[in-house]
Amino acid sequence: MGGFSSVYLARQLQKEVQSTNSSDFTEEQKKTLGKIATCLEMRSASLQCTQSKEDFKLEELKKLETIIPNILTYNKEFPFDVQPVPLRKILAPGEEENLELEEEEEDAAAGAGSTEAFPPRAPGTLLPRLPSEPGMTLLTLKIEKIGLKDAGQCIDPYMTISVKDLNGVDVNPMQDTPVASRKEDTYIHFSVDVEIQRHVEKLPKGAAIFFEFKHYKPKKRFTSTKCFAFMEMDEIKPGPIVIELYKKPTDFKRKKLQLLTKKQLYLHLHQTLHKDS
Repeated sequence: MGGFSSVYLARQLQKEVQSTNSSDFTEEQKKTLGKIATCLEMRSASLQCTQSKEDFKLEELKKLETIIPNILTYNKEFPFDVQPVPLRKILAPGEEENLELEEEEEDAAAGAGSTEAFPPRAPGTLLPRLPSEPGMTLLTLKIEKIGLKDAGQCIDPYMTISVKDLNGVDVNPMQDTPVASRKEDTYIHFSVDVEIQRHVEKLPKGAAIFFEFKHYKPKKRFTSTKCFAFMEMDEIKPGPIVIELYKKPTDFKRKKLQLLTKKQLYLHLHQTLHKDS
């Protein structure tokens, strides 16, 4: 089972439990499903990092094969000493706006964070670079860091990158970065390359590349979009670029934009263009 499929199954397992009526599973069964999701994430991390301290072998994963189909009747002790993955709420578009006031109150009550490394997590859904084509240009975007006044409070932060046309319709598959590598003062550092999945010359006129910054809200058990940024086609050029951050919800049509803050805090990127002559 590959790293991507393991983490994908873990996410699907969480979604399935969350979308099911509470009467369908007992709390104990939900806990067991959460532990299975943890094992899947550990297996994925083992495949991605050969020197992982939490090595989770395929033989161990196979012990779960008898549990999953018999989850409704399984009453034995779980074979591994792991904690269940917390169930994270996946919000419908616009739903998270209703929670903004509560979130702001929580943020105001929390203390500022200091320099701190994030725990290792399974990688996101970043895709490899496309094959080169004569006369065509490919774009690699390195997401270096994002400036936020409450950077130290963000839990499991990551970015979702998408390319949208003028109507907000996806041009490319969306990609999620791994969880950020570290946070320091008012910055969260990613230092990760994102390969745009279409040759620059083939991007539709008026398209834009969007960066949605997301983080986990433990009290509400959901992953929230905190802010977003975007880059338009005329901004594609080699070298560093610093772009402004806007308030959620993400406006893919770019018609009602509100700056996140008046402070000098931005998303820092570096562009590399690859042209096969």
